[in-house]
Amino acid sequence: MSTTLNQPVTVVKGVGEEKAKDLKLLGIQTVQDLIEYYPYRYEDYRLKDLSEVKHEERVTVAGKVHTEPVVRYFGKRKSRLSVRVLVGSLLITAVFFNRAFVKKQLTLGDEITLTGKWDQHRMTLTVSEYKKGVQENSKPFEPVYSVAGKMTVKALKKMIYEAVRQFGDAIEENLPEQFLIQYKLLPKIEAIKRLHYPANFEHAKQARRRIVYEEFLLFQLKMQAFRKHQREQAMGTTHVVDHQQVEEFKKQLPFPLTGAQQRVVTEIINDMTSPHRMNRLLQGDVGSGKTVVAAICMFTSVKAGFQAALMVPTEILAEQHVESLKQLLEPHGLTVELLSGSLKGKKRTERLERIANGEVDVVVGTHALIQDDVYFHKLGLVITDEQHRFGVEQRRVLRDKGENPDVLFMTATPIPRTLAISVFGDMDVSIIDEMPAGRKEIETYWAKHDMLDRVLSFIEKEIEKGRQAYVICPLIEESEKLDVQNAIDVHAILQQHFKSVRVGLMHGRLHPDEKDQVMEDFAENKSQILVSTTVVEVGVNVPNATMMVIYDAERFGVSQLHQLRGRVGRGEHQSYCILLADPKSEVGKERMRMMTETNDGFELSQKDLELRGPGDFFGQKQSGLPDFKVADVVHDYRALEVARDDASNLVHSDSFWKDEQYLPLRMYLEEEGVLSGEKLD
Repeated sequence: MSTTLNQPVTVVKGVGEEKAKDLKLLGIQTVQDLIEYYPYRYEDYRLKDLSEVKHEERVTVAGKVHTEPVVRYFGKRKSRLSVRVLVGSLLITAVFFNRAFVKKQLTLGDEITLTGKWDQHRMTLTVSEYKKGVQENSKPFEPVYSVAGKMTVKALKKMIYEAVRQFGDAIEENLPEQFLIQYKLLPKIEAIKRLHYPANFEHAKQARRRIVYEEFLLFQLKMQAFRKHQREQAMGTTHVVDHQQVEEFKKQLPFPLTGAQQRVVTEIINDMTSPHRMNRLLQGDVGSGKTVVAAICMFTSVKAGFQAALMVPTEILAEQHVESLKQLLEPHGLTVELLSGSLKGKKRTERLERIANGEVDVVVGTHALIQDDVYFHKLGLVITDEQHRFGVEQRRVLRDKGENPDVLFMTATPIPRTLAISVFGDMDVSIIDEMPAGRKEIETYWAKHDMLDRVLSFIEKEIEKGRQAYVICPLIEESEKLDVQNAIDVHAILQQHFKSVRVGLMHGRLHPDEKDQVMEDFAENKSQILVSTTVVEVGVNVPNATMMVIYDAERFGVSQLHQLRGRVGRGEHQSYCILLADPKSEVGKERMRMMTETNDGFELSQKDLELRGPGDFFGQKQSGLPDFKVADVVHDYRALEVARDDASNLVHSDSFWKDEQYLPLRMYLEEEGVLSGEKLD
């Protein structure tokens, strides 16, 4: 960064201490911050023909007042003024909220210019600005900035103008000439000026394109350089693999692997045999067979003379994994043991000893695995299931239990490719994108709450066939803020309705022992219906359950609905998911439609990402997504992929680390602490 641009913002003419405080609220502290504080949209004041305007678009039109304005009052000091205006050959209704005074300013036959939001269905324009006469704005294309506190857009624009005028010459080009030529990108100074003062839409578009590519390239460069540095510094555990032995093990599995499983197993084992430490994310939809892949990798590690550990978020899930891994691994002479919080006293001491002296090959556990008194004999492979449930620190502690073991993260939350390459840029990503043969698709229906009786009859029929049902609710007990059916109420209603059937109740406030008991009863068919909050979301396996009913389904994200749906469809019988929902918004309705149309988690997550945006997808704080000023990982994903490939090629080429033209990029990496091996934010 230029030292000139790194000066405090008070060196800009007209910016005193008070204004500097207001700017600080916007995250602006240096001259560079001010110059690079870009508009978030542009107001287009050019006069438009309404026949060419899309529904809900902001538009400026000119027309004649056709009727007397009418004002209606409602609530405290609230009003709605409506007036009919002839725009070209269309007679539209212009609506002004809380501006009753406009009535005195408009008379029949007046020519006026209106700016506002166009409702194509109702032929109304909700007016934000208006002027007398037919006036093209002197600046037809105006940038709009976010402001906070006492700061006004007008004052901010003036300060940005001054900063660019005084210090624009200090803005240095940081992209190599080859990219500027190859992608026809504007020089940096030109792009910045055009973003702040565009002559037209095309100007702004070209400027934005340049900044988007730069933001993505710098971010991906940071990721790729960090990854390269980590690989070179951290020597991993080199597994000497007997491939024939692994093939024999695969042949003896109770079912053939899918092509996708074969592919990811090869990718993972290739990593394990390399001298560098594996850092890989394995994504697979609910039911795609990640556990079998994990079993093959554990078998490979143990046969190469190491121990393997699998960390999962809940005790129930740990127990289920132990059961299935014992069936797969014990016939081949491997010992599998559980280490969980409920293991106490002498039993725990004995098990810890057996792990420490290498008698246990595979250890499955909850966060109990990372307690101080847990020692491994020779840990070679660490697998974390549903890795987003554990903090970075927890995952690191488990990794440090061995000497640079290979690390595999697994998740059943399908993350769209565009986000995976952003958030997990420092990892390799493997995807199981194929379902095992013979698995029946879950039939999903969307029902309104007034159809509850029909839904209950459906559950009854399934129970008569000997099957079981989950009923999921969003909240535990009454909340005045949310009119939501809660688990306790629903449990009472279902007990009343199904008199001869046992209905279990599960929620987050139960003691862990009580939860285990409720789950065990359901797994053993001692209870036929399980009313629960989302605590059943991850990993529970009850093949006899064929019904999933989700109350107030519009309150859940698509990813969570898909996870819940995956609790059924695990046995040989046809399974069903019923979404009970009365969504008010279009987005809510669209989500319900998406769920009924596809069982593909990756397709759903991509559509949901487009609906919601990346921040909402992960939750803003946990997202791990960088805070780009201009770029958007969803809409600009092609630029993201191009930038990622360019960044990868750069960091792996000798010339990048030597040539003068790449100096600004190398300096950027140094400033970010990547070259010294410091941790990425």
